[in-house]
Amino acid sequence: MSRGDGDRVVLCGQGHEHWGEHGAAGLLPVAEGHVLLQERGGGISGSGTWGMFGGARDSHEDTITAALREAGEESTLDPALVRPFGVVVEDHGGWTYETVIASAASRFPVDPVSDETAGVAWVPVDGVTDLPLFGPFAANWTRLRECLAPRVLVVDCANVMGSRPDGWWRDRAGAAARLRDRLAAADGFPGLPPFDLAYPEIILVVEGQAKRTTAVPGVEVVSADHNGDDKIVEVAQAHPGALVVTADRELRTRCTAVGASFIGPGWLQERLPD
Repeated sequence: MSRGDGDRVVLCGQGHEHWGEHGAAGLLPVAEGHVLLQERGGGISGSGTWGMFGGARDSHEDTITAALREAGEESTLDPALVRPFGVVVEDHGGWTYETVIASAASRFPVDPVSDETAGVAWVPVDGVTDLPLFGPFAANWTRLRECLAPRVLVVDCANVMGSRPDGWWRDRAGAAARLRDRLAAADGFPGLPPFDLAYPEIILVVEGQAKRTTAVPGVEVVSADHNGDDKIVEVAQAHPGALVVTADRELRTRCTAVGASFIGPGWLQERLPD
């Protein structure tokens, strides 16, 4: 294992020592009501306790790249089998630990490959606190436990298109495709609770002339055969806790009644690339 340019001990603003000149990142995979944890090996702090795969970020790395690399250096985990959906940041003042939470389709086998890992296990969420936990992970577990499901963003295509006077009325199908592509190009959504940075599942609901809009990687497209509002309520009801993006007051009331929350198109427009 090569040594990265972030591999050294630094002091944070609170006067504590931490590993990682450029901060650190960890990976917390979730599948079937379990989380994947690492038993820390001998020769490192917290030997014999349980926590996440993780370690120092290098200067050229983003958070997700660092977390996946660390997991791959410490275990046989295949990064292609997990989908990051949120980042939780623990800020110590000048130094951060960023947890990447990722979904997996199943509890696939994972084994140790380095001395830093004594064991690997898929642990039931309710059983995590029964283990001897690594101190920093234990301190953050209460918050992390509230972040184990991805957010679903249901976008009212017609309403969001209408919030931006870019000539959408001249070509509704083209405008819907542009909105879809902007959604797909978004590099996460900061401040979408409970995450500091969220990578939600995005469902774009289209109707009328926009019905021929097709899906692209990162954006599911659902066409309404008749009434667009009815389809949005149906989709929201099928995804408990969904966030519906619309300014339509009546639609907001209907979505709230099925357990969804809502936010205005301006919030979304500010977070999408042009």
